[in-house]
Amino acid sequence: MRIRTSRLSWSKLEADVLVVFLNSGEGASKVLAPLEKQFGLALAGYVHQRGFEGKKGQKILLPLLASGLSYKALLCVGVGEGALTVDGWREAYAHTVKAIDQSQFESLVVAELGVRRPRGEVFARMMEAAAEGAWLAGYRFHTYRPEPAKHEKSHVADLCFAGISAPEERAARGAFAQAEAIVLGVHLARDLVNTPSSDMTPADMMGVARRVAARDPRLSVEVFDRGEMEQMGMGAALAVARGSALEPQLVHLKYQPKTKAKKKICVIGKAVTFDSGGLSIKTADGMMTMKCDMAGAAAVVGLFQALPELAPQVEVHGVFIAVENMPSGTAYRPGDVVKAMSGKTIEVLNTDAEGRLTLADAIAYAAEYVQPDEIIDLATLTGAAVIAVGEEITVLFANEDRLAQGLQRASEEVGEVVCRLPLYQPYQQLLKSKVADLKNIAGRAAGSMTAALFLQAFVPESVAWAHLDIAGPAFMERDTRPDMPQGGTGWGVRTLARYLQSQNR
Repeated sequence: MRIRTSRLSWSKLEADVLVVFLNSGEGASKVLAPLEKQFGLALAGYVHQRGFEGKKGQKILLPLLASGLSYKALLCVGVGEGALTVDGWREAYAHTVKAIDQSQFESLVVAELGVRRPRGEVFARMMEAAAEGAWLAGYRFHTYRPEPAKHEKSHVADLCFAGISAPEERAARGAFAQAEAIVLGVHLARDLVNTPSSDMTPADMMGVARRVAARDPRLSVEVFDRGEMEQMGMGAALAVARGSALEPQLVHLKYQPKTKAKKKICVIGKAVTFDSGGLSIKTADGMMTMKCDMAGAAAVVGLFQALPELAPQVEVHGVFIAVENMPSGTAYRPGDVVKAMSGKTIEVLNTDAEGRLTLADAIAYAAEYVQPDEIIDLATLTGAAVIAVGEEITVLFANEDRLAQGLQRASEEVGEVVCRLPLYQPYQQLLKSKVADLKNIAGRAAGSMTAALFLQAFVPESVAWAHLDIAGPAFMERDTRPDMPQGGTGWGVRTLARYLQSQNR
């Protein structure tokens, strides 16, 4: 989808659809009066008859049948009461694109009516959010359906903002470039998650990381195979990989800024390309969406896709250990004791609690070979996180308030909702094993918290660390928000990108 600006008024432009945003606190007749004069149509009365009140997310598409008009239809989009936030702009444009998907229209002009655009720095943020919303809503995954049904296609090819001044035009170009870089990263992460596990194996994940790193000299990648992982003592991750015929892959991406780095940050993603549960096998229903269990690593790869264009002034490392968790005669068993890279031993009581084992070795690797100032991990780790806060919210745990607050601010700015829960240290006792240093499960109570406490046991005390349990929003089984489609959402790319950019201040 092309997104552009024009200094011309909406009345001097042509497109399939004219878009107007309506606030529920302002009458449609006042906002639509200039359109009624231009088109000679009684639009406000028709909108009112259809029950349109300007409520948030409400949409109505009106055909303009009169000959000689420069537009074929008028789209009214409700934005609710009060001034629009940056996230409100994002959502409004996502609703706009979704509304057109059910039609054959391809080009849109957004009129400077109904909702006032902000000025200055807020204007650039609004334009970035608007472009993000439109592009995110336009995403489709059709790799396996070259001829999708008409209603499954994204029809919008051109979106134009009317009445933009020359200074605003310059700010908008920069905002669109930022939005495009981030959205391309989100789309890559969504594609990786949506691809079936047979075509997104550990080797495939490694291959995508190589291709991303090859696109810019500031990016590099190192890859380690099973033998090298054995030499490093990654007994926890390798135990998970034992049941599969597919070879594990340790991938280490690096972004080096052009100027001296202000900080070194390591982002770690869970990369279980398919999770059957191993010998503690899942139900058939429980396995249906387990191609998404590498969504954390997909977000890391998507982030690195965007980093050269975003150019944060920090050194960024991305680490993931890609494995497949399968049952077989060689699979690890409940009751096994495995040794992680850190030297800690782990009693395995449930082979379906495998993600924390791979992350334990990834964290230990980062601590030894990266030695970062901060570690942030993303993982579809626990169903308990979904039980606690639902499908649209990510649970955050952190050992430092500053890092947690920075991630929360970033998530609020991009519209990815985060809820911080405490790391209640007395619950570490629940992870004590009689035969090893730790056990990999601690019962049903506080499941997401005890999983986080398990990971914390592998983080050096001197390192700021945050854990994002994305089990809910990483994969949506139905359309709930216009910017988060059914399937892989790419959750985390935008939050991490904004957090890294915030380090430039």
